[in-house]
Amino acid sequence: MKVISLWSAGKDSCFACYKAIGSGHDVLALINFTQTNGRESLSHGLSSDAILKQAKLTGIPVVQKAMPKEGYRDEFKRLISEWKDKKGIQGIVFGDIYLQEHKDWIDGVCRELNVEAIMPLWGRDTRELAAEIIDSGFKTIVVSTRAEFLGEEWLGCKIDKRFIEEIGPEIDPCGEKGEFHTFVYSGPIFKEPVKFRTGGKILKDNHWFLEIIPD
Repeated sequence: MKVISLWSAGKDSCFACYKAIGSGHDVLALINFTQTNGRESLSHGLSSDAILKQAKLTGIPVVQKAMPKEGYRDEFKRLISEWKDKKGIQGIVFGDIYLQEHKDWIDGVCRELNVEAIMPLWGRDTRELAAEIIDSGFKTIVVSTRAEFLGEEWLGCKIDKRFIEEIGPEIDPCGEKGEFHTFVYSGPIFKEPVKFRTGGKILKDNHWFLEIIPD
């Protein structure tokens, strides 16, 4: 099936794309949404340049699209409709795991668009899923946290089995409730590791962010 895959630069969207390819889907493009200024990602606060460099190393075409806060749903539908008309896509790959309100939104909008919602991670135990991502060879670091759950000292930490144990049982191992977000810099979906360096740490709107600078 011809599909596009939503891409945040984090482990879940990356692994969902990887699993979709493994299931035989033809991923025509990675779609990364940015803030209206076009300089930062919509979800993780990462620079658009860093995500663009990362995504290009998959060898899959990348499209970055600035999205408004107001009218997001309509703009999303317009974009997908264009891909249906011009490229013949039949589905969209999502990295969601268990938040029902997210799935309800996805199911509704995909039904309106008459495309299939492809959710390779849906319903997985997040501890098992995190271990599978690690065991599959993906290398990931923490690039943002919700300050009430994880402090600035967690920024830059590698997602490994030690990390999963140290964050404690009150934190979801995949950060599905927004406790933390990640940046994938190596793994079987990439032609080579992403070259980058880390910059400053910023506290904004009760979230810590780590600057990722592409080399």
